[in-house]
Amino acid sequence: MRYRLLGRSGLRVSELILGAMTFADEHFDPRRHADRAESQRIFDAYVEAGGRTIDTANRYTEGDSERIVGELVAHDRDAFVLSTKYTITNDGSDANASGNHRKNLRRSLEQSLRRLRTDHVDILWVHIWDQDTPIEETIRALDDVVHAGQALYVGISDAPAWVVARANTIAELRGWTAFTGLQLPYSLLQREIERELLPMADAFDLSVTAWSPLGSGVLSGKFLDGDAGPTRVDPAAISDRDTTITREVVAVAAELGVTPSQVAIAWVRQRSPRMIPILGAKTVAQLHDTLGALEVVLPVEAMARLEDVSAIDLGFPTDMLQRLQGFVHGDVGALVDRRR
Repeated sequence: MRYRLLGRSGLRVSELILGAMTFADEHFDPRRHADRAESQRIFDAYVEAGGRTIDTANRYTEGDSERIVGELVAHDRDAFVLSTKYTITNDGSDANASGNHRKNLRRSLEQSLRRLRTDHVDILWVHIWDQDTPIEETIRALDDVVHAGQALYVGISDAPAWVVARANTIAELRGWTAFTGLQLPYSLLQREIERELLPMADAFDLSVTAWSPLGSGVLSGKFLDGDAGPTRVDPAAISDRDTTITREVVAVAAELGVTPSQVAIAWVRQRSPRMIPILGAKTVAQLHDTLGALEVVLPVEAMARLEDVSAIDLGFPTDMLQRLQGFVHGDVGALVDRRR
């Protein structure tokens, strides 16, 4: 496994990240999770493949995930890039136990560090945009955490493009720590981030760690034959569009002699060098399958087929700007080499 630089930083992260959202112990649910022993096997397989970047969060399996990850990396903590998240409440009865304000940041991070058995995380992610906390407060509080050595880099997950752009512009002007990456849902089934978030990531040179690159497992094809086994996905919620896209993924996989999961992840990787898929698994067999995406290079024709079948309407203003290029710049505009 190779490494990619995280945003504008010098931090090397594995080109496939191990997501520990499925790791469970006391809160194990067979539809969603790997138990303690299977979590160990998944971790060992990832490390054996050369992976060194682990993603978790304070509320994944009610803290089980952080506790298990802390145990797994304790033997060689500095060899791993360890990330966690805050925002989501740890105490539904306390109004200040959630959100992106200073008080919850301090409380949540200290709890996470205890569960992870470490004095710092390499990346601290804002888990989701909190509309009630000014982004200025969040980015300033995160800068304090970095200066205190409790986090080395910061990123943000599941937030509008304008919020991230505002935060990083303020950070640049005031000399604060800026976000180095985004964590966003991205797959052949869910391409909406191409409208605003990905162009913004390009403009600010942010890495994108893509969660759910298999569309909650739908793109593996396991729902096509009606034998998906225990799962948190309601088969009735899978749309005709999802099924059509999945059938094309399965067809491409058959032609290339690989698995549908490998095709789906390879597509995400090839969309942009800033894309870094997060692999989640309930079993070590699932992880071995998805790790095989490292060996898959989709031909141009296959990429085009997959993009066509999953294409979305980019909407205003992107569609209008593309349509009016000739009107705005004239015929000579087509002769100009664009920056991006």
